[in-house]
Amino acid sequence: MLLGLPTVTQASTPTGFTAIYKVLQGDAAIGQATVNLHAGANGEWIYSKDVKGTAGIAAVLGADVSETSHFRWKGNVPEAISYEYELKSALKNKHRDLHVDWEAKQVSVDDGRGKKTYASVPGMVERNTTPLALGLALQSDKQKIELPVAVKQEVQTQSFKVTDKQAVQVPAGNFDAVRVDRTDAERGFSAWYVPGKYLLPVKLSQSDGGDLTMELVSYKQQP
Repeated sequence: MLLGLPTVTQASTPTGFTAIYKVLQGDAAIGQATVNLHAGANGEWIYSKDVKGTAGIAAVLGADVSETSHFRWKGNVPEAISYEYELKSALKNKHRDLHVDWEAKQVSVDDGRGKKTYASVPGMVERNTTPLALGLALQSDKQKIELPVAVKQEVQTQSFKVTDKQAVQVPAGNFDAVRVDRTDAERGFSAWYVPGKYLLPVKLSQSDGGDLTMELVSYKQQP
């Protein structure tokens, strides 16, 4: 089992943490991801994921991806305030900003090719905080989860379901995990969680963005 993991109570606000993942494409390790959650100012929280290419073509191209989310707690939901995505590599750079004006009930997205706006939905998350929102929902023993997710042009209702219980081996250790799959889209998303022990998945696999898998290496709870 993974030592040092906090027990998460259903109604508690999570404490900050830093998690390290190994990133694989197929069976080959190509990088490392650092995921961090900490409290910000004025009641906001900051959730970030930084992926650095360390092997293979990702290292050759110097490919690094950073994603930073600001949110506020609405019950046990990380309701989106802003999201920033940045890709840097030898071949191309890519940037996207998402901001929510809750007073105007409007989402603005700018990817450098013109700003898009659409109506916000209470309790919505975005792509970076989706795994965190799923982990929080699993604390309540939910078997089916629907999340309003702010994407490029709209708020999508994404559906997820607990499909199995499986033993999972990752660099951090061996776990008896529940498998969660996205059920409303053809693009694959599967994540393995240990509810009550850890809010993020110990393993995550998704085909959107290059058939990547993340496996937990280490976790450190912030004081």
